Amino acid sequence: MDIIDELRARGLVKQVVFEEDLKKLLASGPQSFYIGFDPTADSLHVGHFMQMIVAKRLQDAGHRPIILIGGGTAMVGDPSGRTDMRSMMTKETIAHNVERFKKQMSRFIRFEGENAAILVNNADWLLDLNYIDFLREIGASFSVNRMLTAECYKQRLEKGLTFLEFNYMLMQSYDFLVLNRKYGCVLQCGGDDQWSNMLSGADLIRRKEGKDAFAITFALLTTSEGIKMGKTAKGAVWLDPEKTSPYDFFQYWRNIADEDVNKVFRFLTFLPLDEINELTKYNDERMNKAKERLAYELTLLVHGKEEADGALQKARAAFSGDSENMPSATVPQGMNSVAEILVHVAKVPSKGEAKITDIAATVGEEQLARGFVLQKGKKNFFKVTRA
Repeated sequence: MDIIDELRARGLVKQVVFEEDLKKLLASGPQSFYIGFDPTADSLHVGHFMQMIVAKRLQDAGHRPIILIGGGTAMVGDPSGRTDMRSMMTKETIAHNVERFKKQMSRFIRFEGENAAILVNNADWLLDLNYIDFLREIGASFSVNRMLTAECYKQRLEKGLTFLEFNYMLMQSYDFLVLNRKYGCVLQCGGDDQWSNMLSGADLIRRKEGKDAFAITFALLTTSEGIKMGKTAKGAVWLDPEKTSPYDFFQYWRNIADEDVNKVFRFLTFLPLDEINELTKYNDERMNKAKERLAYELTLLVHGKEEADGALQKARAAFSGDSENMPSATVPQGMNSVAEILVHVAKVPSKGEAKITDIAATVGEEQLARGFVLQKGKKNFFKVTRA
C-alpha cells in the first residue's frame, strides 16, 4: 500500500498539499522529510510520541527523516493553539532539553544504517542571522494581511499577539527552506495545528527555489470529546521514566475510555488494522482485554520489554489483589494521616482533594509495619509500608 494511503487508512492524515503529486514523488524513490520539535521541556511527551511514530512509519517505508530540534525557534515560542505567550527560556535550558530529546528519539528513529535519520538544530542557522538580510530575503515574501488570517494566530490575536511571536511563521518557513537547500528536503510533517506555518514554508520554497515542496498534517491525539490526550491530574504523560514511571504510563492507556481504544491502536501501534478491529469490536467487559493489550504495546514501544512485562504484572496483581506484585510505596516517619498518605503515594494534588470518608483517619504503626493496600479510584492499588 502507498504510504499516504496507509496513513489515511489509519485515520492519521488531516491535510495534504498536492496529494497526488506527493504520492508520485514518494513512490519514485527515497525522499527526505522533516518533523520539528521545540525543546520546551526536558522530555518528550505523548503528543511528541505520535509524531515520532509517524516519522518511523515513513522511515520504514524507505524515506529519510530529518528531525529538527527548535533550539532557535524555542527562544521565540510557537503561538499556535495558545491564548497566552510561552515563557522565555535561557540558552542553557534549551541546550539541556535538546540533549534529552536526542536520547529519547533514538528509541524510535534509526540514526544509523540505510536512510538513517539526520538530527539538526535550527539554532545553528537562526541565532546568527543578520536581521536586515533576513527581512530582505525572507520577510519580503510574506503578506501581513495573509498572515493575520492564519489559524495559528487567531487565539493570540484576541489577547494580544507580540511581534516576537509574529515572527515565528517566518522562522519556521525559513527552516524548511534551509533544509531544502542543504538536504533536498521536500516534505514537512506535523500536527494539524501547524497547517498555516507549514503551508508558508512550502510556498517560500516555491518562491525562492522554483521547486515543488509539500506539507502533510496529521490528526491530533484527542479523546472522543475532543480533549488532547496525554494529560492527567499529575500533569503531562511523559516518555521519560523519571517523570512518568513505566507503570503509570501503562495505567494511563489501560484506563482510557472504551470508545478511544480503536483510534489509539490505529494511531500509535503497528498492529494490522484487521487485528485492531477484532480486538476492539466489543461493547462490554471484553474491551478490558483490548485496553490491556494497548497499554502493553505502547509501554513496550517506549520503555522496552522488561518494563512492559513488569507493568503488566503489577497491573494484573493490583486488579487481583495480589499485594506482593502490585506497585509498592513507602511513607516517611511521622506520616500516619490517610489523607497525607494519599497525597504522598497516589499523587492526589492536595489533602482537600483526597475524597475519603473521614478526613482525620490515620493508619497505625503496626499496620504500616505489616503493609496495607491503598486504593485510589477503581483501578489504582498500592502496597504501602513505613520507610
